[in-house]
Amino acid sequence: MCGIVGYAGPRDASEVLLGGLGRLEYRGYDSAGIAVDDGRQLQLRRSVGKLGNLAAHLRERPVVGRCGIGHTRWATHGGVTEENAHPHRDASGDIVVIQNGIVENYLELKERLVAHGHQFASQTDTEVIARLLGEYYEETGSLEQAMRRTLAELRGGNAVVAMTRREPGRIVAARLGHAGGIVIGLGDGETFVASDVPAILDYTRQVLFLEDRELAVIEAGQVRLYRLDGATIERAPMTIPWDPVSAARGDFKHFMQKEIFEQPRALTDVLRGRIDLDDGAVMLDELTFSERELRQLERICAVACGTAWHAALVAKFAIEALARVRVEVDYGSEFRYREPLIGRNAAVLAITQSGETVDTLAAMEEARRQQAKSIAIVNAVGSQAARLADGGAIYLHAGPEIGVASTKAFTTMLVAAYLLALRLGAARGVLAAGEVRRYIQALIELPGKVERILQQHAIYEELAERYHGARDALFLGRQANYPVALEGALKLKEISYIHAEGYPAGEMKHGPIALIDRDLPVVCIAMRDGVYEKMISNIEQVRARGGHVIAIAAEGDALIAAKADYVIEVPETLPLLTPVLTSVPMQLLAYQFAVRRGCDVDQPRNLAKSVTVE
Repeated sequence: MCGIVGYAGPRDASEVLLGGLGRLEYRGYDSAGIAVDDGRQLQLRRSVGKLGNLAAHLRERPVVGRCGIGHTRWATHGGVTEENAHPHRDASGDIVVIQNGIVENYLELKERLVAHGHQFASQTDTEVIARLLGEYYEETGSLEQAMRRTLAELRGGNAVVAMTRREPGRIVAARLGHAGGIVIGLGDGETFVASDVPAILDYTRQVLFLEDRELAVIEAGQVRLYRLDGATIERAPMTIPWDPVSAARGDFKHFMQKEIFEQPRALTDVLRGRIDLDDGAVMLDELTFSERELRQLERICAVACGTAWHAALVAKFAIEALARVRVEVDYGSEFRYREPLIGRNAAVLAITQSGETVDTLAAMEEARRQQAKSIAIVNAVGSQAARLADGGAIYLHAGPEIGVASTKAFTTMLVAAYLLALRLGAARGVLAAGEVRRYIQALIELPGKVERILQQHAIYEELAERYHGARDALFLGRQANYPVALEGALKLKEISYIHAEGYPAGEMKHGPIALIDRDLPVVCIAMRDGVYEKMISNIEQVRARGGHVIAIAAEGDALIAAKADYVIEVPETLPLLTPVLTSVPMQLLAYQFAVRRGCDVDQPRNLAKSVTVE
């Protein structure tokens, strides 16, 4: 959620920190700040609102130094004020700290510290960490040792980064649990710290990731890794393949728009190296399951949150149809608390763009506790979900997704799920090579078909002009396109702030039909599939009550065109694969509505890209 950046090296730290925080804006935040050692003292600059406010503050009161830390905050404890913005100081003012996560026992710790005479300057749980660091530093004379003792006091998941004037040029970073990640970038005579890879890609692609209960002592061109118990860690850096240019907006007005139009490339990349059309085979070398284990697999528990949960619903349709393996879909936040029974011959399928969603990670930990393997469908290379997935991580290769509302990650999640379903179906003898080949061919054709959808412009602008003032919208779909209806409603809510509901069309008569009147736009997904005639019936029921029908239909479907107010045409494909195509108009609709309403498309209010706290 919040963004962390740190730097030690020969450059101007303020410039590095501000640039890195800018590349983490997609995570969502409401205030920002930096701390820089200018050689005499630790200089803090903090501001409320967008990063531009902090940049203006720095122009008025510049600070120059070679070591510093920065943070973008998304409020959890305390309001959106400059006092609550990070970094926070200890009682002496010589230590500063930033953190991602929540200190679950912060009230207990704060009461103890107040009893010791501490007077808090903020309402945040992070200041508790700063005060504890200060107390333990006075006892140990070492920021590293103070960090160990402080983390031993904390409950919850935290990524903590700190520095002190008394140890110039040194940063200490640590991770506790799964609520916040820490990546360390290795440069030539300089070292970087961040909560996510895009923050440091302009400088290096050689990185180290901190795991749970690990600590790093960072100086210019030098990193030492330890367990929190003091044991030394030897770990080779890994190379991140993302090009920082790909994170730039280019000629597009918004990152979300750019990412929508990147989908043909992203869909191609998720297929690369994984399909053999000649032999009718899907190769998922990432999976650690043996052929016998795949054959014996009886049940999959799919867990995810938000958009990824909708992808999990599509995965259920695909895996059950193509592999005949029963799939249960859970919200990660619910799975972890209902004492799930995973059982023998079962696996957990975790779907997450960032790989850092705390509820999804907790579900994977539950799988491990019950001795079940977990598989991750994940975008972020080296993320926590990828590392926890002992059954293998299927990377999306979609590249950085900066817009908060997920687009290319969603469609690549669907394709990854289809690949998994085909791999399972072949291993279990459900699908012959010829049938696998038929699906592979259809998958190969999807990027070009998405390209054709993206060539339509006028229809979305016309719909936005007509309906941007609507207060509500209804999205209807059936079978595999029911999750797409949910996703369409979510997209509209996320970025245009129009209330929207997604429903399986067969449930329309069980409540939502009461909402239909001449002011309600109803988006109906009506592809030529096994429930096509049912959808036509739903469309007629909407029209009979004065509702406005926006149909997502196959190219050239004259019957739908005669019944709907507006038709958005998409190319035909195999019925099971249509969600990849029908979801793209949903993204474009939401985008154009948000633009027409003057909303902040890339950073919608109250939302964050990576939800790393409960």
